[in-house]
Amino acid sequence: VLDFNDPFSTEVKPRILLMGLRRSGKSSIQKVVFHKMSPNETLFLESTNKICREDVSNSSFVNFQIWDFPGQIDFFDPTFDYEMIFRGTGALIFVIDSQDDYMEALARLHLTVTRAYKVNPDINFEIFIHKVDGLSDDHKIETQRDIHQRANDDLADAGLEKIHLSFYLTSIYDHSIFEAFSKVVQKLIPQLPTLENLLNIFISNSGIEKAFLFDVVSKIYIATDSTPVDMQTYELCCDMIDVVIDISCIYGLKDDGTGTPYDKESMAIIKLNNTTVLYLKEVTKFLALVCFVREESFERKGLIDYNFHCFRKAIQEVFEVRMKVVRSRKHQNHLQKNKRPTPNGTPRMPL
Repeated sequence: VLDFNDPFSTEVKPRILLMGLRRSGKSSIQKVVFHKMSPNETLFLESTNKICREDVSNSSFVNFQIWDFPGQIDFFDPTFDYEMIFRGTGALIFVIDSQDDYMEALARLHLTVTRAYKVNPDINFEIFIHKVDGLSDDHKIETQRDIHQRANDDLADAGLEKIHLSFYLTSIYDHSIFEAFSKVVQKLIPQLPTLENLLNIFISNSGIEKAFLFDVVSKIYIATDSTPVDMQTYELCCDMIDVVIDISCIYGLKDDGTGTPYDKESMAIIKLNNTTVLYLKEVTKFLALVCFVREESFERKGLIDYNFHCFRKAIQEVFEVRMKVVRSRKHQNHLQKNKRPTPNGTPRMPL
């Protein structure tokens, strides 16, 4: 892992900050999405009292750091070097508890965003309006509209209208938190247009209605085709991944317990009662392609499998290019380090 002060580190491994007031649900989000913790278990989590950093390295595309900040952090504390932290940040997620009085949260949001923007104008600002499972549909919409209006008005009053805030309604008790995190992570993947284009070519030549490229560990989809995402479709895909992994863990291992439950032979077909087929295929050891296909189109499974083979080969080529870029940047970073003078002023000798 590169040092977070290194100039190339943020391009190799972007940083996502989780910020918000105490008890807003930051740590619960992280545990549910990346540690498969049951939402009910998060009720027993202790409040975070220090900055927690975690590397997420499931694949060459889903590859970043998450920094979970305690809610009581003080930007004016001289020991808190906010410039260093914001300088290397790709996305800042600010969590607002929708079931609480959010005026204090909005004030903290404004302070955080303005500080971060001055240091790094390229940060993506993502606002999770969280714990909406306890609100009615009308109340959700009204709360989102009110928070959106107040947050943007505060920025306009400060002359910062050009700052863009993205808003998401989230809950750990349904798939909304996974979809919101998917949208955040996709903005940090430079290869996203290439992946979307590959998916568009694949579905148009295979008679497929919708396709997602999933990270099977976190259930974040790192890309989908250009057709709109339906929440119900996304939930079905997440449920299918859970079923496949659970069954593979029971029946996919060898008699002595060795082997991996998810490998290049992994594949699943689920026929729904509305003449739709869910089709899952392994792309890499961390990625899966999940497709929605009409039954009549699925009769041409041979064509779909051939096109999938071409798609997987193209994905592997994108991986290889990505890894070459990573290695090149690490090499440049190593050369930069060796050029820096030692504390006594003499240049470092290359190893």
